[in-house]
Formats: sequence, structure tokens, C-alpha cells
Amino acid sequence: MYSDRHGCCVNELILPLLPDIWLQTLNWQPTAQQQSEFQRFYELILEGNRQFNLTRITEPQEFWEKHLWDSLRGIIPLFVDDNMSFIDIGTGAGFPGIPVAIALPNSQVTLLDSTRKKMTFLESALTTLNLSHVKTLVGRAEEIGQKPEYRERYDIAMIRAVGKASACAEYTLPLLKTNGVGVIYRGNWTDDETLNLENAVKQVGGRIESIEKFTTPLSGSIRHCLYLRKVAITPAKFPRAVGVPVQKPL
Repeated sequence: MYSDRHGCCVNELILPLLPDIWLQTLNWQPTAQQQSEFQRFYELILEGNRQFNLTRITEPQEFWEKHLWDSLRGIIPLFVDDNMSFIDIGTGAGFPGIPVAIALPNSQVTLLDSTRKKMTFLESALTTLNLSHVKTLVGRAEEIGQKPEYRERYDIAMIRAVGKASACAEYTLPLLKTNGVGVIYRGNWTDDETLNLENAVKQVGGRIESIEKFTTPLSGSIRHCLYLRKVAITPAKFPRAVGVPVQKPL
């Protein structure tokens, strides 16, 4: 038995199962093995928090809703094909990439982050969880998107965004195959933001396919997912140099 940084005994913190909510909201529910993997990942996060400061969300129900359910809400209802390639840009502590990898075991998932210490944690977690279909990549999206071995290689590019959506579009679209989809996770969203995003998405070879608004099942928080379809080859100048998409948004 050990304690997390809030003094809670880690092996006493059990994620809720909530099979009815999974089914009602996503028309999907984890198998017993997947539930066990979610629980083990949760425990690894709590343990890793002592060294890596991975997340402030550690209470079981909040973790379930804001990390597991939220990660899968952006993917499961729309992408039923389990044999796709995903890249999770700025994965941090592994969200949404690792929940997606657990839910879709026949997929290929790449976790991209520029912070080496977080990648060290994730590499250890992936070994413990035996998620052999997941790999890690250390780097910035602006640089990775210009490398031939990664550019236009993925079916789905995910990003849980805190910055401008136009920057997220510039990060995701170059990495996608034609007809691939960029998934941008947001909190609040407005019509004015949609108008601004349309112009940016067009410049990098995409279009806004849909914007979904939903509420989280436990706390009733408002969330949005933006879905960007890659419809043309992204011009070679995108993504621009490190920092430019944020400093000079499209």
C-alpha cells in the first residue's frame, strides 16, 4: 500500500464501473479486461504523480469522467473501425491516447509529446499494461509534421486543446492521410470561433465536418469536439516553425 500526494491510499481508490452510463452515452462498454486495464492505468497515474506531476484529477469518479469517458466520447461514437492509426498530439499523461488504445486494441496509437519525463513515465506504463500497439514519440508537432515518416500517415489525429483551435488545426492536418480526421477536444465553443476556424482549416487542406456539443454524464459540464476532415494535400509550408502557429494564428 502506498499513498498519493493527497495522502490517499492508492490501492483503495477504485474506478467506478458505470456500465449503464457507458452504454447509454457511447453505445459501448468496456470488457472486464478493459476495465482492469483502466484501473491499472489509473493506479499507475496515481503512483507516477508523486514524481511527474501528471494530473490534478485523482478522485476516482472525476478521473473516470474527465479522463476516461471524455477521451472516448470524442472517438467511440464515430469511429467504429478498430483497425486505424491514431496520433495523440501533446498527450501529456496519456490522454486521450491510452484510453483509446485500450478501447480499440486493434488500432495503432502514437503518443506525441515534447516533455521527455512524461514520455519516460508513459513508456513504463505501456510496458506494464502490455500495450504493444502503442508507441511514443518525443517532439514538437511543428517539427514532426514536417518529417516524411510521420506526415500524412495517420487516420485520426487527436488533440485535447487549451490553445487556439487554428493552431490545433495546423498541428493535426499535416499528419493526416487524405480523408483522415482531426479531433479537437474543447470545453466551451462559440459560433464566432467556428467562423475563424473555417478559414484556418481551409488553408491546411481541411474542412470542418462537424462540431458536437455534449454534457458530461456525472457533473453535467459542457464539452465540445471539433471534427476536421482532411480533403486536400496540406501545403508544404504547414506546419510552420515551432511557436509560430500560436504566435501568429491563421
